[in-house]
Amino acid sequence: MQVSEETRKLLDGLKRELGLKSYDEVIKKLVKSKHGMPGSLFGACRGSLPFRREPEAEHEL
Repeated sequence: MQVSEETRKLLDGLKRELGLKSYDEVIKKLVKSKHGMPGSLFGACRGSLPFRREPEAEHEL
């Protein structure tokens, strides 16, 4: 994959800042943050469906 010198420098900076070992890891992290749930959400269940309230029956006594 070819990238410009400017892009390589940006990737280098992110690699250092995030403590990653390769450009591949940097790119994966960027893609996941754009298209998925960030890994930093405490208690989040990856792959779970969005909350949807079930229809309630009329309140009976």
